[in-house]
Amino acid sequence: MAHRQPILLIDSPSLYFRAYFGIPESAAKTGDGQPVNAVRGFLDMLAQLVRTRRPDRMICALDHDWRPAWRVELLPSYKAHRVAPEGGEVVPDTLSPQVPMILEVLDALGIPAVGADGYEADDVLGTLAVTQPGPVEVVSGDRDLFQLVDDAHPVRLLYVGRGVAKLDDCDDAAVRTRYGVPADRYADFAALRGDPSDGLPGVAGVGEKTAARLIDRYGGLDGILAALDDPRSGFAPGLRAKLDAARDYLAVAPKVVRVATDVPLPELDPTLPASPADPDRLLELAQRWNLAGSCRRLVDALAGDRS
Repeated sequence: MAHRQPILLIDSPSLYFRAYFGIPESAAKTGDGQPVNAVRGFLDMLAQLVRTRRPDRMICALDHDWRPAWRVELLPSYKAHRVAPEGGEVVPDTLSPQVPMILEVLDALGIPAVGADGYEADDVLGTLAVTQPGPVEVVSGDRDLFQLVDDAHPVRLLYVGRGVAKLDDCDDAAVRTRYGVPADRYADFAALRGDPSDGLPGVAGVGEKTAARLIDRYGGLDGILAALDDPRSGFAPGLRAKLDAARDYLAVAPKVVRVATDVPLPELDPTLPASPADPDRLLELAQRWNLAGSCRRLVDALAGDRS
């Protein structure tokens, strides 16, 4: 089925973490003092996205496994610095209780939220990006999702590095301008460069410019590794030694960085509702959690003309 309007695929953890740290707890609490800053900010972001992007469909992706065992098996350092002493992810104590609240409000609105055991939200987004009819707009502050950009489908990344009010609307040309590589080579680029926030060490001495130059010359990691074995390939001795020392890492890192596109997901109806699925429940939640303003803004956005 062809669509004129986009589907918005929401990286929910990216947005609610941003909301949590962007709104002081003191500015958003329930009557009994429970913080709802992440809930309020998340809902306000969705309202602004609906108003400005005018989607006809939306799905919120969830982290059912923020550090999948299959990624850790390939690269033990993957997100290791973010593991809490008692296990699990380091999450602020006052954020964790707000995630179920977000899910309850989404359910009352009729906006689907989905995750999958053994996969991160990134993987859910990757699968939806290739299976949902375009145009597709992925909303995230995660750089790894630049790899999903595909002008042919089309898939764009609405990068929220500067906030939802200042989205970077990225197609393949924008990825090339930003990083010097096409979107379909971003995973190789990230593996070479590394990413401390995800525990990816990268290749020692290889930064963004060198990584982009190598990919431009050899086409990707497979070409780079093949060229290492060719004495005529023209590598500077120092760079050859660095890449050669990182062979074991480079053999697994791209598999860790690449998002899955074959996650088993349930059947979903992504159609964006014009009115809440359960208005009475939504009203009760809004009153209980002091979210009347945010819920009203989102409901008004949903009811607006998105043609």
